[in-house]
Amino acid sequence: MAYAIGLYSKAICDRCGFRYNYLDLRQEWTGFKVCPECYEPKHPQLEPVHHPADPQALHQPRPDISETNDVTITLPIFSDITAREERLPALIATLGAVSLGGDVATPQSITAAATSLSATTTLDSVTISTTSISITTYTVTVATGTNSYGYGNKYYIAGLSGASPTLTLSEGSTYKFDQSDYTNSNHPLRFSTTANGTHAGGSEYTTGVTTNGIPGNAGAYTQITVASGAPTLYYYCTNHSGMGGQANTP
Repeated sequence: MAYAIGLYSKAICDRCGFRYNYLDLRQEWTGFKVCPECYEPKHPQLEPVHHPADPQALHQPRPDISETNDVTITLPIFSDITAREERLPALIATLGAVSLGGDVATPQSITAAATSLSATTTLDSVTISTTSISITTYTVTVATGTNSYGYGNKYYIAGLSGASPTLTLSEGSTYKFDQSDYTNSNHPLRFSTTANGTHAGGSEYTTGVTTNGIPGNAGAYTQITVASGAPTLYYYCTNHSGMGGQANTP
């Protein structure tokens, strides 16, 4: 079968979406065929870095890690302090050291440590509050499509339909936009209070926003913890116009 590759053959640039003569397109290291204006050589930083073995490192080490965790513990009410003393050592063995207090007739407390135990009064109950943080992760890819800005490369969010879908980011919640997929190369995702961000004269919105890595490589992401009273936001690509969409912040 013959293919049209001659002087008058046309093709679409994989990055900007405009039509060019087929012979004018250049193939990047990502496999994309792009026009001369969009062509970018592979940056040296994208090459894997050689890390020589550390002769002092241990195989499968178990380092000492200090961690703080909030837990909720409720101790039953006993008729005498001796019964409490019999059960507190099990709690000590689990937590290492605890300081207990409660509302009693005579305001005093029980203090329990890993190596000693003293009891001076009857304890009713102890409640320690617990706090958890939930992060919603969205996987981001880039492909050609059509949104309100027209045809070209667009952001696609896993689990949501269409190019550049409208997002709902609730105040006080944290959202991670994973840009590890190779199609994100050269397309950093950022936020602005202006539609299309800096391409429309707006500025980058940075409140509660953190970034990591280089888009298109493992571990790359943009994360936002939506502030109380945050305005309506718009996600956009810092390098290319018209790739993003709106993010409501109820």
